[in-house]
Amino acid sequence: MSTPAVNKIPSGLVNPPTQQEEKKPKNYRGFVAGVFSGITKLSVGHPFDTIKVRLQTSDHAQFRGPVDCLLKTLRKEGVKGIYKGATPPLVGWMFMDSLMLGSLSVYRRVLNERLFNPTRRAGEERGKLPVMGHAVAGTMAGWTVSFLAAPVEHIKARLQVQYAAEKSKRPYSGPIDCSTKIFRSHGVRGLYHGLSATLLFRTFFCFWWGSYDLFTTFFTTHTSLSAPAVNFWAGGLSAQVFWITSYPSDVIKQRIMTDALGDGRKYARWRDAAKAVYREKGAKGYWRGFVPCFLRAFPANAMALVAFEGVMRALP
Repeated sequence: MSTPAVNKIPSGLVNPPTQQEEKKPKNYRGFVAGVFSGITKLSVGHPFDTIKVRLQTSDHAQFRGPVDCLLKTLRKEGVKGIYKGATPPLVGWMFMDSLMLGSLSVYRRVLNERLFNPTRRAGEERGKLPVMGHAVAGTMAGWTVSFLAAPVEHIKARLQVQYAAEKSKRPYSGPIDCSTKIFRSHGVRGLYHGLSATLLFRTFFCFWWGSYDLFTTFFTTHTSLSAPAVNFWAGGLSAQVFWITSYPSDVIKQRIMTDALGDGRKYARWRDAAKAVYREKGAKGYWRGFVPCFLRAFPANAMALVAFEGVMRALP
């Protein structure tokens, strides 16, 4: 290749872009690439996610483990069963990926220019954003995208825990029906049920993007991997670091998002859900459903980043 692999990794993911790069009209490219990233992430990861959510929100008597949950779902509901609730994240991830990568790039640049490397000599290149800067930017981007992710994940979770094989017996016929019914009964606040838990969960994005920078630097410095290969390995490994650190908060979030919205509500705050999980199943309760989540993390996020980077490189 005529261009070093490190230069093929978009600057928004590794280092703040230069002023010349900022002037280039890249917004449409990021959106289009985000669409492909979202489709890839959904296709690869949603079946794992459905099993994860069902294990997180059910009791031990219903499913003995991830394999039992998968087999029962396929037996009773077919392949469509493991793709329940797929429409909200498919549409949502198109926008969430764009918002995530866009805000991440802005926060990195601002943090580097205002905090970590605010001054430089004339003609001197600005210093590289340190790992701590990537971690802080990751958390800030996580909080930003939470306001879009919360209602999407809320609707997805409620659709995923509909166990009836016949549509007529399900509370919601689809994402639009679910959104409409929740809005009519509980307003905008109902759609954003679980926002605080979402903000808590996405605070752990500091581990994702901090480790992504570490892995990217390692692979580009110590290996001869191509740009797509670097994207694949760094994206997959950093996603697993994220889930190992954040999984208990995701269990709490799913409990809240599948809780009743009316009089039968069990958890007034995320702390109530956390206490309930521990009271019911002890420390192990915070890790129920972790296996399908961990198995999903690498391929879904690795392929999503490869798709995103590939489309970005292909577009003019």
